[in-house]
Amino acid sequence: MDRKKFIKTSSIGLGIALIPGIIQTQNSINHKFHTSKIQPKIIKDSEGNILNVIGDIQTHKLVGSDTGNQIVEWVDNVEPGVGIPPHIHTKEDEIFRVIKGQIEIMVDGKTTILNEGDVAFAPKEIPHSWKVVGTEKAKMITSAFPAGIEHMFKELAELPASPPNFEKVAEICAKHGIKFI
Repeated sequence: MDRKKFIKTSSIGLGIALIPGIIQTQNSINHKFHTSKIQPKIIKDSEGNILNVIGDIQTHKLVGSDTGNQIVEWVDNVEPGVGIPPHIHTKEDEIFRVIKGQIEIMVDGKTTILNEGDVAFAPKEIPHSWKVVGTEKAKMITSAFPAGIEHMFKELAELPASPPNFEKVAEICAKHGIKFI
């Protein structure tokens, strides 16, 4: 059998063998999509649930109940000098996008300054931290996936407004898979 005939014959046989699986997979994908309880949502800049998480003013735009627990997204509006010390997430990855101001971020031991439009990715199990630098308030969109971390933020926001008790903060964070280093 020559090469062209072999390829033509093999391709037809392979196609016939694979079609049932492709159709079944496509039907499965369509079924999941159509039966999903996730609803579209539009959130204006001034909207969201505002939490004061130990000085980090967060406006939660999307939470797990909005996204099928796929992602949570919030906007940080933070004064100069405020930040989060080095820590490790065991459950979620995070993406940080600076909208205004400057953020000094450390991911896996490498420190850099993020300016407007810059993005950083901190995968789970990798140490990271951030702090607002410069003289102006910073605005940063943070996304975490999968969702769930919003429950920790709610607990932290319920702590007394006085200087934080680090042991209590660490206890709450540990319960949600986050450890300080």
